[in-house]
Amino acid sequence: MVLADLGQKITSALRYLSNAIVINEDVLNSMLKEVCAALLEADVNIKLVKRLRENVKSAIVLEEIPPGLNKKKMIQCAVFKELVQLVDPGVNAWNPTKRKNNVIMFVGLQGSGKTTTCSKMAYFYKRKGWKTCLICADTYRAGAFDQLKQNATKARIPFYGSYTEVDPVVIAAEGVERFKSENFEIIIVDTSGRHKQDESLFEEMLQVSNAVQPDNIVYVMDASIGQACESQAKAFKDKVDVASVIVTKLDGHAKGGGALSAVAATKSPIIFIGTGEHIDDFEPFKPQAFIKKLLGMGDIEGLVDKCKELKLDVNILTHGPSTIRNMYEAFEMLIESSSIPQVSQMIPNFDSKGNDPEIAMKKYMTIMDSMSDQELDDKTGSKLFNKEPNRIQRVARGAGVATSAVQELLTKYSQFVKHADKFKCLNKGRIDMNQLARLMDPRFLHQIGGMGVLQSMMKRNVKGMK
Repeated sequence: MVLADLGQKITSALRYLSNAIVINEDVLNSMLKEVCAALLEADVNIKLVKRLRENVKSAIVLEEIPPGLNKKKMIQCAVFKELVQLVDPGVNAWNPTKRKNNVIMFVGLQGSGKTTTCSKMAYFYKRKGWKTCLICADTYRAGAFDQLKQNATKARIPFYGSYTEVDPVVIAAEGVERFKSENFEIIIVDTSGRHKQDESLFEEMLQVSNAVQPDNIVYVMDASIGQACESQAKAFKDKVDVASVIVTKLDGHAKGGGALSAVAATKSPIIFIGTGEHIDDFEPFKPQAFIKKLLGMGDIEGLVDKCKELKLDVNILTHGPSTIRNMYEAFEMLIESSSIPQVSQMIPNFDSKGNDPEIAMKKYMTIMDSMSDQELDDKTGSKLFNKEPNRIQRVARGAGVATSAVQELLTKYSQFVKHADKFKCLNKGRIDMNQLARLMDPRFLHQIGGMGVLQSMMKRNVKGMK
């Protein structure tokens, strides 16, 4: 099962919980059974799946939940928390220091996309204003230096390597010394790909590490190799001090569960994920935001950052379309910028149903092309169509689609507006008490005396800050 399907199955299981009239042990067990089956099918380690189930069961004791508390919301929050813990070892990620030589050494299996990932990281930091460079210490694979050289040249990143020197330790040491003397801030060392059975290559990896004394050793993990990830990750961790993980080929076609859950074997945080073949198909990994996107909940903060990075109009996407025409303009902007794959997953409830997101957006735009100016510019949005259902039928005929497709578009519009309104409250510094309460453990909220006490506490804190 690919990651997109995993997200849909877990969402379906949680929706089953929402639709239940009475929440009892049978309903809880049925929901957990579906969630665990989806995780196992996606290659998540069976021990971790078992732990997730046990943790949710121990956190949710239905008989002990006080009357009046939302059992469904408590169970959903508990599942979400455990899903986040699957991909978060609870260790702070290493971060480079500005105006200092930061040496980053890459290790990983043959064919994991290590050399490409080195280039992606160098390009990522270059765009943020760091002085970056690349060193090819891979003398084992034919064409490794040529590949790194080609990537670095395209991205205009300085590089170092040799066609004649066969000792990777010498190349790595010389390259690091040279770039340190030139005050480079991000010095990335690419090493030979290896397998846990290749004892000599593992020894070579250790020698390179001793020679360059890296500030951060990054293990590059291929999302497509399934549960074999765990034993491989542990073998690398046992040999060198792996401090960070980057998961590659996580573009929706790989199962990915094995790689994501293998962070438990390294006890090292995932810092980036590779989501495609292009040099900018690379994004920082944030556990909560990742799980939210997986479940179709979007990532508003990530959306803002990505829009700023791509120099898109943030207001169109985050402040919400006041009219359907505004949503049309947002889709049009994304298509013109060729940034749909990077941004669409961050839009709350934007589900392309397994299709290319660009195709889904163009389908919605075709439907909107069949709307009149009054319908596109009406401030009430979908309410106009609800009052006059014949408009839906007319638009469907004009676009050559079923009426359900028009309804789907109107639902997307309503969801987009709702999530953007929440963001606006947070963005303006206003405290949404209901949203704050949803983020809290319901049992804690009950213990402090409920919403009334919480509001009084917040008012006192606000007065104290003035």
